Amino acid sequence: MEKIAILIPCYNEELTIEKVINDFKKELPQANIYVYDNNSRDKTVEIANKNGAIVRHEYKQGKGNVVRTMFREIEADIYVMVDGDDTYPAEFVHKLIEPIKCGQADMVIGDRLSNGTYQEENKRHFHEFGNNLVKKAINVLFKTNLKDIMTGYRAFNKMFVKNMPVMTPKFEIETEMSLYALDKKYIIKEIPIIYRDRPEGSVSKLNTITDGIKVVKTIVNMFKNYKPLQFFTLIAFILSILSLIIGIPVFVEFFKTKYITKVPSAVLATGIMLLAVIVEQCGVTLHTVVKQHRENYELNLLRYDQIEKINKIDK
Repeated sequence: MEKIAILIPCYNEELTIEKVINDFKKELPQANIYVYDNNSRDKTVEIANKNGAIVRHEYKQGKGNVVRTMFREIEADIYVMVDGDDTYPAEFVHKLIEPIKCGQADMVIGDRLSNGTYQEENKRHFHEFGNNLVKKAINVLFKTNLKDIMTGYRAFNKMFVKNMPVMTPKFEIETEMSLYALDKKYIIKEIPIIYRDRPEGSVSKLNTITDGIKVVKTIVNMFKNYKPLQFFTLIAFILSILSLIIGIPVFVEFFKTKYITKVPSAVLATGIMLLAVIVEQCGVTLHTVVKQHRENYELNLLRYDQIEKINKIDK
């Protein structure tokens, strides 16, 4: 029988954690339910222990730090990650894990957006705007059509979990997972789910202003890290245009009078154009580095797969 692990990162979820644990117990009684507490100041740990969850702790604050520790520590065949705020119904877990069981997907996303329930239930409309902005940027960048980038309800196979380097410490983790899967050509499948808003008294840990800034930073870093040639070519193009705007009057003056009196403009235009050339060279170099990294990753993935097959034979 395949070993299933339910992963629940938690920070101050005493109002909802009991229901989340019991709902998943009902749907998947054979699964191990892990609650990873992230320095909660309420009774989250006490309630999770009381309801039979396996409680562990991550003392570095941030959801990304929690996910990194969960992925390192837990051994299973199928992993289900869900928030502890009871916004994702447990009854959809069967649809999420089925493609993993059948080998049809490496990561399955619980899509909140396609059926409109997120728009109806969510009271934080700026977060929805940020979600859509990141989603559109990723879809353009990778020429894909994902419906929900930031959902916290996902299922993974072991290969994905044990080979993903979790780099972000905080709430950008879901975006990082989607980017990683697209960049490394994992199979992604989306399953429409129902979303429900937090119950009264339960407070979101997201902040509209700071998380809005993070959305912008995420898009910029995503472009730079995954598509460096396009990113630096765009910057080089902007610098070239700026150089021409400054330099054209200098050329016009020279062709008319055979003299250059706008020496500062000429020096500035030349400097900006040289900077554009350097920036473009950076893009070419980093593109080569990223390409080499992807090739090394594929080789490491092949080795991992061979080791896993040997381990299964030994068992």
